[in-house]
Amino acid sequence: MSDDATAFVPGHITGFFSAHPDDDASLAGSRGAGVTLSQGVAVTVESASESRVRLDGEDVSMPPVEDVLDSLDVTATVRAETDLPLGAGFGVSGAMSLGTALAANAVFSCKRSENDLITLAHEAEVRAGTGLGDVVAQARGGIPIRVEPGAPAHGTMDGIPARPRIEYVAFGGLSTAEILSGDTTALTAAGEAALEHIRDEPTLDRFMQESRQFARDAGLLTERVESAIGDVADAGGSAAMAMLGETVFAVGTGLSDAGYDPVVCDVHPAGATLNHE
Repeated sequence: MSDDATAFVPGHITGFFSAHPDDDASLAGSRGAGVTLSQGVAVTVESASESRVRLDGEDVSMPPVEDVLDSLDVTATVRAETDLPLGAGFGVSGAMSLGTALAANAVFSCKRSENDLITLAHEAEVRAGTGLGDVVAQARGGIPIRVEPGAPAHGTMDGIPARPRIEYVAFGGLSTAEILSGDTTALTAAGEAALEHIRDEPTLDRFMQESRQFARDAGLLTERVESAIGDVADAGGSAAMAMLGETVFAVGTGLSDAGYDPVVCDVHPAGATLNHE
């Protein structure tokens, strides 16, 4: 057993999705597509007599992280550091859950496989209502397409073979739990249509197009997001809304060209990784 271990988990922006609840958390999840980011969350786990979760130096309540520790039957201090905006559609909760699973497995010699650990984190997110597809996407990296919902034993993944520059501007957050607990009929129908189209044409341009259409059809666009997407289009670029947050992301230099001051990063080529031990 080592004293501590650190995992890096990329951020994840979802462009479109459909929700697929199930009483079995390993079967529940979402279908859709998104982008993993070179910006992410570094999660350090250290053995402790009482479990504690800290994010950017502050004590926080993070039910899915606590759920992962309980599932592994360990007590630990979890310290997470990130430059990503919180609650704005970047999968920080999923990253913390997956990073905790990977790092705790190393610290406590739990001898779990990668798929087991991804499943623990995915189930914890589903139970907490904080996400349906971030964890499996963050475990894969790239521009993942979630063809079937659920943890690795059940879900099916594909991807778009591209690695563009990504720009984003976060105006604020939206409540994932509130949206997912409401009527998701229109959202799911829009997500299913987008997935059918992206599977027919798995390209970056089509992904951005379907993401924009999804946000409109699902009724999730806010005034600021819609305005920014329009500004990027006027400048000749391509932008869409991050799910679920009041965030606009663009490929290439779209937001910069439109006069915004975006954060710039890349697509993360690989999924979550455990640092050298």
